[in-house]
Amino acid sequence: MSNRWRRRSARYKRGPDHWLIRLPLPAPRRFPPDTRAPAPLTLASPRVLIPFVIISLIWGSTWIVIRDQLSVVPASWSVTYRFLIAGSAMFALAAWQARRSGEGVLLDWRALVFTIALGLMQFCLNFNFVYQSEHYITSGIVAVIFALLIVPNTMLSRAFLGTVITRRFLAGASIAVVGIGLLLAHEARAISGDASAVTTGVTLTLIAVLCASIANVMMASQIARAQPLFALLAWSMLWGTIFNAAFAFATVGPPVVDWRAGYLGGVAYLGIMGSVVCFPLYLSIIRNVGAGPAAWSGVVVPMVAMALSTLLEGYDWSGLAIAGTVLALAGLIVALRPAGQASD
Repeated sequence: MSNRWRRRSARYKRGPDHWLIRLPLPAPRRFPPDTRAPAPLTLASPRVLIPFVIISLIWGSTWIVIRDQLSVVPASWSVTYRFLIAGSAMFALAAWQARRSGEGVLLDWRALVFTIALGLMQFCLNFNFVYQSEHYITSGIVAVIFALLIVPNTMLSRAFLGTVITRRFLAGASIAVVGIGLLLAHEARAISGDASAVTTGVTLTLIAVLCASIANVMMASQIARAQPLFALLAWSMLWGTIFNAAFAFATVGPPVVDWRAGYLGGVAYLGIMGSVVCFPLYLSIIRNVGAGPAAWSGVVVPMVAMALSTLLEGYDWSGLAIAGTVLALAGLIVALRPAGQASD
């Protein structure tokens, strides 16, 4: 007897008159609905880790490009050109998002006031202080100091957003900060200049870190989360461009352009790759895991910059640089470990 016939005959039985009587089919099994909440996202989640890797690689390359931007063009005008390009492209993306989702590009007045403050902190003060600092200290030192962004981001997120800080995260951050200190000690050896110039450069960089941290926490706030991502960034970049242009005109005079292909290509790369591609990804990371974990990209970026410098400029790795890189990566690994593998 075939399996098919057995399955069919199992649904019948013989009655008293030798007639086959069809048996009722068994009721289908019902499973209770899954009411478990989805697991919270972490830096190790693919949805977060992939953008994290992308922005770390791109922003690691921008430090080399920024160095060439410090030419005959004043830094404030270079920043203006960068965000003029980025803001224009971001408005195009905002219009595309509006057509797909039905949300408008225009924001209400509260959101517009918010974007003015965000544009001032993130796309004007932050970048102007970074560009200006590289007149006094090397880009390597600026990049390494910026890795300390994880500290104010974590503290401000805790103070203003009530973000929970786990022991695992603190342990990883502490290890990474020690590694950053070793990297900073290595880069400090390259300083050639008087103490006042070094102090000025470090001070400008620390102010830039604070401005970036305030902007990061603003992007993690409820009012920022309620806005369409591209529209929020587009308006912020618009205000940042206006602030940059006003500051540049007031401090260094009319616009200056370097028509070298290297300079123009660098502005385009920083505007499109370093801003239009990276900032939406970075904002999505902040929305998913918070400003503190997002700042781990600042720990990875200097190491990417040093790796690229090794390939392109013959960067010399010392024992301090190697030890600092290992410790910084170890701190990142500790922070990325699933909660089940480390006590919170």
